[in-house]
This record gives sequence, structure tokens and C-alpha cells, in this order.
Amino acid sequence: MKHRRGFNPLDRSAAERKALKRSMVTSLFKHERIKTTKAKALEIRRAAEKLITRAKVDSVHNRRIASARLFDEGIVAKLFTDIGPRMKERAGGYTRILKLGPRQGDAAEIVLLELVDYQLKTEDDKKAKKDKKAKADDTKKAVAKPEKKHEKEGVKKGAVKKAAATRTIKRVAPQEG
Repeated sequence: MKHRRGFNPLDRSAAERKALKRSMVTSLFKHERIKTTKAKALEIRRAAEKLITRAKVDSVHNRRIASARLFDEGIVAKLFTDIGPRMKERAGGYTRILKLGPRQGDAAEIVLLELVDYQLKTEDDKKAKKDKKAKADDTKKAVAKPEKKHEKEGVKKGAVKKAAATRTIKRVAPQEG
């Protein structure tokens, strides 16, 4: 029986368990959807929901607590600028667990842990992103590098460097005496 047990140790030492939770919560906030085992998902869900609750109020104290529990500062910023405001209206229950079935090798129950407002990327989203990237590439090609003075005149780069080097070096003969 599981009476009076506060958490699932996941058959790991404290340091391993802490690192596992930090990395999985960071991945959840980064991708907004992760695939894992049911036991891990139930533990990750607890940590993630507490951080989202903190992210609803953007303060220095809450940011410091979140950055102590996450690996990446960019993800902390995303949590407070994107995920927290999206969940502002919700009183709780920021994640959902969808069962996928048993894993082939060891029959562990596999689930999808995702944020409740996760949207699947459709073909239109992918096409728009591809068009945006193509447009950015076109603008990079349109902006040409300014030519250097010696390239305009048709002088080779090596000749300019060699001429500059011969001008600056003055040899003084050693004096005997």
C-alpha cells in the first residue's frame, strides 16, 4: 500500500531523481509535449504545475525559484512570457496525460504528457514557417557585402598585403664596434 508516501522515488537516488525531474520539466516547457512512462509523467506533472502556478505572477522571486528548478534560462523566460500568461485564467490542471499503451520491450505504460492548450502543428503552419524561412533567406541574399577598396580597383588581396608588409619593415644593419 502507498499510504503516507509523499512521492514516487522512481528507483533512483535523490540526486538522480532531482536531475531527471529538472531535465524532463525543462523538456516539457520547451516542446510543450513529451512522451514518457506513466510513473515519470505523474511525478513530472507535479513539478511542472507548481512552476506554472508561479509563472502566472511574474516577479523576481518567482523567476529565481523557477531558474533554480530548470536547466535553461531561455526556458525560464518562455515560462514567464508565454506559458504563464496563457494559463492565467485557469485555476489549475495545466497538463494532461494521454495513454499510448505498453512499451514493446518491458511493457511499461507509455503516455504523452502535454500542456492543456497544446496545438498540433498543421500543414498550414508548416507551410507558413517554410515560406517565412525562404523570405528571410531572400533578404539575406539581397543585402550584399560592401566591396573593399582594393577589390573595386581589381588589385589582388595578396598583392595589397605584400605591398603593405614591405613598406612597414625597415631593416637596420647591425653596427660593429
